[in-house]
Amino acid sequence: MRSISATALDTPLPLILASTSVYRRELLQRLGLAFEVCAPGVDETPLPGERPADLALRLALAKAQAVAQQHPGAVVIGSDQVADLHGEALGKPGHHANAVHQLRRQSGQAVVFQTAVAVVCPARQFAKTALASVQVLFRTLTEAEIDAYLRAEPAYDCAGSAKSEGLGIALLERIDSDDPTSLIGLPLMRTCALLRELGVRVPA
Repeated sequence: MRSISATALDTPLPLILASTSVYRRELLQRLGLAFEVCAPGVDETPLPGERPADLALRLALAKAQAVAQQHPGAVVIGSDQVADLHGEALGKPGHHANAVHQLRRQSGQAVVFQTAVAVVCPARQFAKTALASVQVLFRTLTEAEIDAYLRAEPAYDCAGSAKSEGLGIALLERIDSDDPTSLIGLPLMRTCALLRELGVRVPA
C-alpha cells in the first residue's frame, strides 16, 4: 500500500486503536479524539535474526493492517514496544519468574525501548510507520528491590517488566527521549504527525 499526504479530511473517518492495552488507550484519549478499540490478533513471535526496532515496526504495522482489513473505511492506529537489551529483544514477561529474570538482566544496564506506531487507512491508500527510541538506564538493583517492586506493581504485561509511569520509575536512574509518552507505549508526537499527514486534525 502506498502512502499519501492529504489535506484535512472532508468527512471525518472513524478512528480505531488496534490494541487492547489500557496504557495505549489512556494515552490516545489525551488527544481528545473519538475512537474505538479493536483487538488485532497478531502473532508477535520475532522472526529469526530480527532486530528489536524492526520487530516493533513490523508488529505495529501488522496490527494496524489486521484491523484495517476488517474496517477499510477507518483510520487505524497500531503500536508495539520492544525492550532492546544490547540488541536482544525483551518482550512482556507474562509472569513473575520471567519479570525477575528480566530485571536482573537490566540491572545497571542501558536499555533502549523501541516503540513503533503505524497509521493505516485503506480508503485513503495510506500506510505509514514511525519509531521512537527511548534509552533508559536502570539502577543497580538488589534482589530485595526487584522482589519488592514486582510484589507492589506486577508489571507482567510491560516489555522490560517496569512501569515508568508508576512505581517502576524508582528502578531507573535516567531516561533519554524526545517523545516521553513512547516509554509508556504509544509515541503521541509521532502519532499526531502521522495523523496530520493523513489529514486528521490534531487538535481537532
